[in-house]
Amino acid sequence: MEPSRPDPIAVAQPEPGERLLSQRARSARSSVIRDLLRLVERPGVRSMAGGLPAPESFPVERMRVAVDRVLGRSVGIASPLQYGPTEGVGVLREWVAAQADPAATADQVVITTGSQQGLDLLAHALCDPGDVIVVEEPAYLGALQAFRTAGATLVPVPLVRDAGPDGDGLDVDDLAAHLAGGLRPKACYVAPNFQNPTGATMSAARRVRLGALADQYGFVVIEDDPYRDLRFAGDPQPSIHRSSELVVSLGSGSKVLAPGLRVGWMVAPAWLVPAVVRLKQARDLHTSSLSQWVAHDVLADDAFIAQHRLTLAELYGSRCAALVDALGRHLGDRIEFAAPDGGMFVWGSIAGVDTTALLPIAVEEGVAFVPGGAFYVEDDAPDGRDRVRLSFATLLPAELDDAVARLARAVARTAQPVH
Repeated sequence: MEPSRPDPIAVAQPEPGERLLSQRARSARSSVIRDLLRLVERPGVRSMAGGLPAPESFPVERMRVAVDRVLGRSVGIASPLQYGPTEGVGVLREWVAAQADPAATADQVVITTGSQQGLDLLAHALCDPGDVIVVEEPAYLGALQAFRTAGATLVPVPLVRDAGPDGDGLDVDDLAAHLAGGLRPKACYVAPNFQNPTGATMSAARRVRLGALADQYGFVVIEDDPYRDLRFAGDPQPSIHRSSELVVSLGSGSKVLAPGLRVGWMVAPAWLVPAVVRLKQARDLHTSSLSQWVAHDVLADDAFIAQHRLTLAELYGSRCAALVDALGRHLGDRIEFAAPDGGMFVWGSIAGVDTTALLPIAVEEGVAFVPGGAFYVEDDAPDGRDRVRLSFATLLPAELDDAVARLARAVARTAQPVH
């Protein structure tokens, strides 16, 4: 008698509605960090996981003044309560251009719904499915997610820290070797200032070299720069935008004002702007007019914004120092890390510990972080297994000390080796 076989209709069939989804929607990955934030949103957990700005850094009173002022002129076709141009409100585009580069014009600026939308627009404007985008590794999760959704093939190039005379940043020698060997990417993605997740700042020499490679081989450099205004140590570095005409610079009001405004921007070559605008028209018509006018009112207030940046530097600098001190006292030589000059993150390596296995133990102890493997192109990349990303942005110094003490207890409880 022939053995019974499973009914093919009853095995591994999607839910009825799922059959209507596109292949792109079915294959899209959820954000690891957003999933993790849901896990740790419980009483008693000290979270060093999410890269959220400190709520007390939001200039609430100044934005209230801006809202009242903006709404006071909310009449006519150019009202901040009306539809607006897809490329953005003119005065904000002019402000962005002036900040980016003396040679840039407002026509090169597109205002986006957060800089995350800028990544999505660029991925779809530059890439057909299968086209190559080079990414620094480890890399910002949101960038990996945007490029994968567009169907790009991701080629990682190492990001190096404490790299001697060349300084930190993308390993441009490795990239140059790939290019000489025949790799032809459409774009190369980097976050040059206080990179997420490592906190690294790309040296000036590496920035210039990357711009030269873009010119030589004809690819776009995507310069993602949301943390630029959060410097609390060291000297500012020049934008890669000044090293090549093939650079697109992304910026954001989320870290210096508030993420709820959802105001970001890109400064792009003139040939790229029309394609980006057409894609944005289909996605959201335009970024919130009210948010743009409010953002401009605050950002263009030179005296206020200069003082506000000093306030941010003091706040984040003191919290970074508290985290660095706590890591040294509670974990000692169990963790290796390099202190950043700005931003929100410390990137560490915990010797002999698989940090993905460590996370549930840490949550039991009442602390959360992001395992390093989440920031690599391959899910189980060996280089990421003992790494952790720790955010110092939202916890007070005493809370950071307590969080690291809890992390140290979790480390002491795990003997999970890294192979």
